[in-house]
Amino acid sequence: MNISLRNMLLLGVAAELFVLILSYLLFPTIEETARHAARYSGRVSVFVFLGVFYLYATSGSTPVKDHLLLRKALVVFAVMHVIHFGFLVANVWLNHIPMVPVKLSGGAAAYLMIVSAPFVLHRVSRLWQLVYFYYVSLVMVITYIARIRGDFEGAEPFWLHYVLMGLIIVCGLAFGWTIRRGSPSKLTA
Repeated sequence: MNISLRNMLLLGVAAELFVLILSYLLFPTIEETARHAARYSGRVSVFVFLGVFYLYATSGSTPVKDHLLLRKALVVFAVMHVIHFGFLVANVWLNHIPMVPVKLSGGAAAYLMIVSAPFVLHRVSRLWQLVYFYYVSLVMVITYIARIRGDFEGAEPFWLHYVLMGLIIVCGLAFGWTIRRGSPSKLTA
């Protein structure tokens, strides 16, 4: 597949813009628009991340530096997640949601990894690449556990949270199995 990075970015930004417009149409107050844009954008991020993880898992022995589609997908995911972060900040600010630094530290580390991945993931060992994919997966799962427990202000537990959490776990296991089958001896630090 030979799709340009520009077109992939346009598609990703268009998806985020669609989320924002849909949120506004369904919830026209600015506070609720921000809340739902953050929520729906996060759900889009899950699917984009799983697509990137799939590309990585099925790359076999192709190094990240030589896998052009994967490198483009990492950039798109990072850009889309920065937009998602903007929606989160707007939600926190507009809805006066209190922040707990201890709870934020794990997510902050994941954001730093996501934003830096397009620049460093192709330069680190396979082990550190796996740390990236599984740490981001873990943070997403923990986020859905918090939603299920009702720890998110303004969001009730919902059946979709269970589905998305399960999807991340199942994909992580399946992708790990695929990676293990494809290159069992390349996990050196």
